[in-house]
This record gives sequence, structure tokens and C-alpha cells, in this order.
Amino acid sequence: MAHEALLRLGIFLGVLTVLVAWEFLAPRRGRALTRKERWVPNLTLVAIDTLLVRLLFPVTAVALAALGQERGWGLLNQFVWPEWVEILLAVMLLDFVIYLQHVVVHALPVLWRLHMVHHADLDVDVTTGLRFHPLEIVLSMGIKLVAVHASGASPLAVMIFEVLLNGMALFNHGNIRLPEGLDRVLRLVFVTPDMHRSHHSHLAPETNMNFGFNLSWWDRVLGTYWPKPAEGHEAMEIGLEHLREPRQCQPLTALLLLPFRSRLGEYTINRRW
Repeated sequence: MAHEALLRLGIFLGVLTVLVAWEFLAPRRGRALTRKERWVPNLTLVAIDTLLVRLLFPVTAVALAALGQERGWGLLNQFVWPEWVEILLAVMLLDFVIYLQHVVVHALPVLWRLHMVHHADLDVDVTTGLRFHPLEIVLSMGIKLVAVHASGASPLAVMIFEVLLNGMALFNHGNIRLPEGLDRVLRLVFVTPDMHRSHHSHLAPETNMNFGFNLSWWDRVLGTYWPKPAEGHEAMEIGLEHLREPRQCQPLTALLLLPFRSRLGEYTINRRW
């Protein structure tokens, strides 16, 4: 774990590079906006998010897991497991927390205000997986630290989970084309780009489905699985119905101010369910 940050950064940059090349070579959809219009604010936003987390949180999730393991904190530290069992259970448990968190930010209007920044993107590609309001990232980091502490996940399990979560967030937002048969097999376990893209539909009933980022099981078991968008992947409109103008949702200043000055629209779960 001594080189955790470098290892994670290397894997992140490697996955990002592969997916960017894949999007150029085999895109799933055409683009509504130019890459420059979207990539500059999206990537600037993730730089701000990263800096803010470093400033506000003196401990990483892996470091907290190491401290918890040393002091016997958390559920999994109360039992003796084979290492592979502990890692599997920890990754699944942490992934379920992320699924629940995603449902909650769609259900509570005050949190949906923050999460709208992610959904207001008028295209979906690899950079959409990085596009989150700084306040949502701070909230997410806090929830992750609580989950790591309560679960008693080992440092290695947390490291694996972080790498999987970051890599899968890039992968399942990718504007990439997978063979239909491969997609069908992969989504039995994992969230694929075609599965997650439905979640970015402008239609609220589709937006409030497919909440998973990594494992697809939670959506299937809990009744939030949606197989494909009604309008089809090429024809579906991406984004939010009340935020259709690029000036509303693409400049960096618009992204930072959007939670405070935009109306909610009709997307929060408690307005539909």
C-alpha cells in the first residue's frame, strides 16, 4: 500500500487512455457538442474535485482501512476469514453502499440538486464519469470513509474496490460500442456502457433506473433494472429535459452554480414513485 496513490493514478490514466482511443475508433453514438465544449469543463471539474478532497480529508480510505485493521474496527474484523473471502465480501458490501448512495441522491431534492451536474451533460462519454459537483464529491468521500470504517474492509480490499469503482465509472460512461452478445454476457455481473447509458436518458422513468456503477446485481435484485432506452441508444436524448441549452450546463461556472440556481425538474424519485 506504500505506493497506493501512484498505482491508482497509473491504472486510472491507463483506463482513460484506452477508452478515449476506443471512443475515437468505435463510438456508439454521434456527439451533440464538440469534445472541446465538454471535455474542458468536465476535466477541470475533476481537477477541482481532487484538490478539494486532498485539502479536506487528512486520511484516505485505504489508510483508514489499515488503521481499522490494526485496531479491530468494523464488521469484517470481528471474524476470521480466508483473505479472498474477506476481499470478495468487502468489495460487494462497499459496492452496495455506492448503489444505495446513488439511489438516495436521486430521491432527496437537496442532493439531487448536486447530482444534476452529472446528469446535465448533453452527451455521455468517458469524461461524464468524472463530472460531479465538488460538494457531491465531498459527500461521497465522507460516505465512503464511514462505509470503510463500519465494514472493517482490509486495506487491500479497499484498494481493489477503489480501482474497480474508478475504472468502471469510466468504462460504463464510455461512448463505446460492444458486440451485443458480449454486452449481454457482461451485464449479468457488471454494468456495461449500454446498460448505464439508459440512466442518462432525458426521460425521468429511465433516469431513475440502473443505479449501479460496478456490479449489475443490485439493480436486478432490487427492481431498478432497465434493459434498454425506449428510444434506442442512437436516437435517445441525453441530459435533463429542463436543461437543454449548452450555456446552462457546459461552462465551468454554470456547472458550479447549477445546484443553486436551477429548478429541480421532474426527476427526483419521490416525484415519480
